[in-house]
Amino acid sequence: MIHMRTSRPEDIPRLRELWRLAFGDPEAYMDAFFQCWYRPERMLVLEEEGELRSMLAWFDTWLDVPDGNRWKAGYLYAVATHPDRRGQGLSGALQKYAAAYLRGEQGCQAMTTVPANPSLHRFFAANGFRECFTHSVRVWDAPVPEGEPPFRLERLSAADYGRAREAILSGTAHISYPEQALAFQEEAGALSPGGGLYAAGAAVLCAEEGERGLVIKELLGKPEDVELALRWAGALLPGWTGEYRTPGSQVPFGMLQWLYPGLERRWDWSSSAYLGLAFD
Repeated sequence: MIHMRTSRPEDIPRLRELWRLAFGDPEAYMDAFFQCWYRPERMLVLEEEGELRSMLAWFDTWLDVPDGNRWKAGYLYAVATHPDRRGQGLSGALQKYAAAYLRGEQGCQAMTTVPANPSLHRFFAANGFRECFTHSVRVWDAPVPEGEPPFRLERLSAADYGRAREAILSGTAHISYPEQALAFQEEAGALSPGGGLYAAGAAVLCAEEGERGLVIKELLGKPEDVELALRWAGALLPGWTGEYRTPGSQVPFGMLQWLYPGLERRWDWSSSAYLGLAFD
């Protein structure tokens, strides 16, 4: 028998075990999530014969567009099914439950997600999501200039980073995040040397450990400010691989599912929006 519900505090050990099996993240990363963001109503679970077999978390974000409209969009995160029960439709069932829950209980108009690989893009497409969010991924390999940098990296609080981020992205279609979600990103980034939220002159950036070393997973600002930040990032961010991500159309990144047919019909699917931070 299958039963779906919001999580309970006593589920946390089983949630962490399923997370560990699915993603292999270190304990410190899970600690950051459960300390900074977790609330029972922010995770949904599927039980099969009383055993927790599938889960997903969600972040309450907003999709802002240039015409001034703002829609609440539940960002699905940590979508996982026990390895022994994959391919049985459990995650798809939980996503349908999430759609009803987020629309009816949380007042969301849409859901978003960031699949980790192409096969998962196809999986989420089969469950009602469509490609929407893109960014550009590049590698900076120019030598660091001689002399002293014209600025120093300044660590930003989640609140300050959020305000700067919104000011830069104003007038574009993008996902915005609540302060508490950015606080999770701040903690997750800080788990690796050099990671965190920063002001880099007039630009802002988020750095975090990637597969091969430190990456700038979000770099925002005017073109001249971004270029200046990149020119000196090698000196200011020891361990940086040179990889950085900015708004752009180079790489499909995130997917969107409207929870209201009228909004889906009105959305211009030929356009793309920016999501940026994926807590990846």
